[in-house]
Amino acid sequence: MGDVINLNRYRKRRERRAAEERASENRAKSGLSRHDRDLLEREHRRHRRSLDGKHLDNDPPGDTPA
Repeated sequence: MGDVINLNRYRKRRERRAAEERASENRAKSGLSRHDRDLLEREHRRHRRSLDGKHLDNDPPGDTPA
């Protein structure tokens, strides 16, 4: 028989970890100069555009499901 787990405790622990990661990223980001933050944002946008361009569509263009 498996162990019984408290799902609320698991969910709250997961949310706390995610909040701590966001806080850590924000602390690191706030220590950057304006120029460095702009470079980081520009690189992030470029990377996102690159990934969006590689997205494959399942339906060919012009075809609409009936």
